[in-house]
Amino acid sequence: MKILNTIRVALRALSRNKMRSFLTALGIIIGVGAVISMISIGQGAKKAVEDRFNSMGTNLLFVRPGSMSVRGRHGGSGTFNTLNPEDAKAILEKCDAVKYVSPSVSGRVQTVYQNKNWNTSIQGVGAYYPEIRNWPVEEGVFFDENLVKMAAKVCVLGSEVKDNLFEGEYPIGQVIRIKKIPFRVIGVLESKGESGGWFNRDDVIVIPYTTAQKRILGITHVQSIDVSAVSAVKTLNAKEQIEELLRIRHRIAPEAEDDFNIRNMSEIAEGAAESSRILTYLLGGIASVSLLVGGIGIMNIMLVSVTERIREIGIRMSVGAREKDILRQFLTEAIVLSVLGGLIGIAVGIFASKLISHFAGWQTIVTLGSVALAFLFSGSVGVFFGFYPARKASKLDPIEALRYE
Repeated sequence: MKILNTIRVALRALSRNKMRSFLTALGIIIGVGAVISMISIGQGAKKAVEDRFNSMGTNLLFVRPGSMSVRGRHGGSGTFNTLNPEDAKAILEKCDAVKYVSPSVSGRVQTVYQNKNWNTSIQGVGAYYPEIRNWPVEEGVFFDENLVKMAAKVCVLGSEVKDNLFEGEYPIGQVIRIKKIPFRVIGVLESKGESGGWFNRDDVIVIPYTTAQKRILGITHVQSIDVSAVSAVKTLNAKEQIEELLRIRHRIAPEAEDDFNIRNMSEIAEGAAESSRILTYLLGGIASVSLLVGGIGIMNIMLVSVTERIREIGIRMSVGAREKDILRQFLTEAIVLSVLGGLIGIAVGIFASKLISHFAGWQTIVTLGSVALAFLFSGSVGVFFGFYPARKASKLDPIEALRYE
């Protein structure tokens, strides 16, 4: 009851000057709102990255050409064409931790359908590309291994290409021209959306890699090999098997550097998640500065309040109030001010997060942890910045305080 009475007196004291109390709490309101909204942006970015990588599968491996030296000339990663379709076939046949393999080549091409044309990315892949990339076909079918071996002139469209070339017309069975070569459309991939704002993953045409090699790019090597392990726990085992096999196939000496490199999707996903986590901490830290500014405002106003109420303090002490009673009273006022500001700030932060998500199109996630952190921080600010004014009030000499005008 004593605590409730102290809070009641604190609220009465703060309500004497409502505008000043509100402006003092405004710093806390803005600070808490900023912390919650900034953390929600960071959490949303982290979740978006995780979803994007999960949609591709964490058991995915990318085998790319590496660096090598030829007659004293040393090239960086990808400088030399060290991979071929036979490497992909050997990986599938001899690595028991591998489930699917898809050789891959790519380039940009101009495509034409009737009087419409579109510049897009061409992706030459194997028959198991949808399974490896977890990218199902929405309409029609994907090409099979027989069509790959035949280097058939068939293609599967990304949804962006479909929308721009066909504009609502049913595309399956239609013929488009890629570099003046006719290709029959047999399927349309499910929409994946933009990738981090840099490019649209749906802006692609997928064809058999053999067709791309012979008819579009005029090459015999492959630019990469996409590999799917039998499970996420077998990914590391698959990576080791592929490394051992390719070193033997490429006749690499025991101490020599690999002429290929293998990237693990789970490692890439962890790196991206760590970057998002750092972004969250950075945004939260920047927003926390406004909380400190709000705390300084509380200290300033409480010092003014102590000066204005010196005579009141003297009267309280003369009727029996002890130092700890005065200390508790002024400290309670500071805490009440910061806690009320924190509660309003939570509502402001959640509302701001919704507005950001609606107008900016960013994914935002308000977590219970971020709300609790901001609220506890605001309460701590009240204690920290309210203690000095409260202690100053409790140390006043009651006789001098009664004399104060």
